[in-house]
Amino acid sequence: MLQLKKALFSACDHYVNDRISTIEEAMRNAQSAANNETKSSAGDKYETGRAMMHLEKEKLAGQLTEAAKMRKALDLIDVEKTDTVVGLGSLVRTEKASYYISASVGKLEVEGEVFFAISPVSPIGQQLLDKVEGDSFTFAGRSQRITALC
Repeated sequence: MLQLKKALFSACDHYVNDRISTIEEAMRNAQSAANNETKSSAGDKYETGRAMMHLEKEKLAGQLTEAAKMRKALDLIDVEKTDTVVGLGSLVRTEKASYYISASVGKLEVEGEVFFAISPVSPIGQQLLDKVEGDSFTFAGRSQRITALC
């Protein structure tokens, strides 16, 4: 199960790195577009275009901040560690789903299985924290029991 945990970490790492690169590229493109915007005889059009570019850059900056938080969470994970209590970096299997406590990456398919990479501060992550194999928890009205933990 440790190899599977490493594969999940790698998938999350790849996702976060791609996300950061995509956002940084979009920010460069937005800046370039703003720099190339020329003032026309219709001054309002110019100002509106600049304002829209500024809003787009702010939105991208927010996305980059969130992606950086995901990167920071991944940097704290020791992929060699086998967990006996659910925490950051744990691979948790229940009879209904499998979760990787890491960053809010979402649904991943690794080695033909579906996993949900979730943040420890997400609602379900909070339910799982500090649980051990055999413990049960309820999320969204559904009871689940932890069948395996690594």
